[in-house]
Amino acid sequence: MKLIPIILAGGGGTRLWPLSRGHYPKQFLSVRGDYTLLQDTLLRLGDAIDEDMEIRPSLVVCNEEHRFMVGEQARQIDHGLHGIVLEPVGRNTAPALTCAALLSVEDGDDPLMLMMPADHLIKRSDQFRAAVVAGAALASDGALVTFGVVPDKPETGYGYIQLGDAIATEQPPRHVIAKFEEKPDLATATRYLDDGGYRWNSGIFLMRASVWLDAIGQFNAKILEACRGAVASSVRDGEFVRLDEASFSACPSDSIDYAVMEPVVTDSTHRGAVVSLDAGWSDVGSWSSIWDVSDRDAGGNVTRGDTHIEDGTNNVVIAEHRLVAALGCDDLVIVETSDAVMVAAKDRAQDVKKIVDWLNEQGRDERLFHRRVYRPWGSYEGVDAGPRFQVKRIIVNPGASLSLQMHHHRAEHWIVVSGTATVTCGDKEFLLSENESTYIPIGATHRLENPGTIPCELIEVQSGSYLGEDDIVRFEDKYNRA
Repeated sequence: MKLIPIILAGGGGTRLWPLSRGHYPKQFLSVRGDYTLLQDTLLRLGDAIDEDMEIRPSLVVCNEEHRFMVGEQARQIDHGLHGIVLEPVGRNTAPALTCAALLSVEDGDDPLMLMMPADHLIKRSDQFRAAVVAGAALASDGALVTFGVVPDKPETGYGYIQLGDAIATEQPPRHVIAKFEEKPDLATATRYLDDGGYRWNSGIFLMRASVWLDAIGQFNAKILEACRGAVASSVRDGEFVRLDEASFSACPSDSIDYAVMEPVVTDSTHRGAVVSLDAGWSDVGSWSSIWDVSDRDAGGNVTRGDTHIEDGTNNVVIAEHRLVAALGCDDLVIVETSDAVMVAAKDRAQDVKKIVDWLNEQGRDERLFHRRVYRPWGSYEGVDAGPRFQVKRIIVNPGASLSLQMHHHRAEHWIVVSGTATVTCGDKEFLLSENESTYIPIGATHRLENPGTIPCELIEVQSGSYLGEDDIVRFEDKYNRA
């Protein structure tokens, strides 16, 4: 029996602003331990969970903007991927899983697909793996399996699954799905908790690829048709699979729940099953959930970075660049980054999205970017700026290179701080080592490469009448950017 993890990594995570941004969302952040949420997800199954099950390399679905962060984070943990599927536009989870299923059966296999969002946290991987083994037995027989989290409080932020008849009572229990319930009010959530026959809907699914394709064809044929076209006309670019934009853009947008799982429950064949999951699961959907899943001090405070709390309890205080001190504060979220500070009541954590909405209305970049901006070749960070100049710290990864480009309105001065750079300027190519510098005039064709085995760090001073990032004319680019 073959199982392929399908990792959906296209979320935005706006409720964890200012750490999570549009171009660097929460799946790429570490919220507990040394690994990011994406890396935790990639490592969750380990090398083997059952002697009869072969775990194939993961297939990740994400958008164009995040493709190199996905690849880089997988490489950091030495985790080989089956591929990275690039969605030209967001169309929710059902089309993403459908394209993954079509790619999974291309070689004639019909593997089990374990669909996991990249931005969830599961503390007890051993119990999760046991639940997957239990679900795999059902999925092998044609069931569409979901995992229902055993609730420990009356949560109003999750959908619920009502348990039907028992399929198996040994641990972990398995049931027929009786009904999906929308996010309830507090009184209803309390009743669900007291009843004991309800589970939180985790958004994790397991089924054979062919079973999913049959189900999506039965209940949502337009999605299947559009995805077939997007995969058939896709372009392979190394580890990337670029779905055809026209076909995928024409695809209806729908979730796995609405497109298939809820219709399955009311269908006469009723192939829906739920495996109970008690493994320390969280969707890490807000700052209050960060408090829930994190280690706390004697005062119930969660801290990270250079922080000090005096006479305060049950706070979340995160400092990335400077000392953050809190005096006499309870139940607050205080988050400091290089370009923003947010202070919020912990019980208003779900409303952080309102701040992001305001930033969007104002057209402010803080909703999308950190001061450090990640690129396929590495990253850059603004250090200073003023009229007609700005200063950046640039890091180029080993073996990486910027595009061959030119600027109409700015000149650049590069000073290498560490490592080695190969510089192309006009018809000249030369090496720069530590403490050496060069000047790139306005209009000169140029490129920066790192031929070494360690990151190349340099300071760039830009000067000119216009310093926007859109003043770039690319002639060659190894990353196929426009």
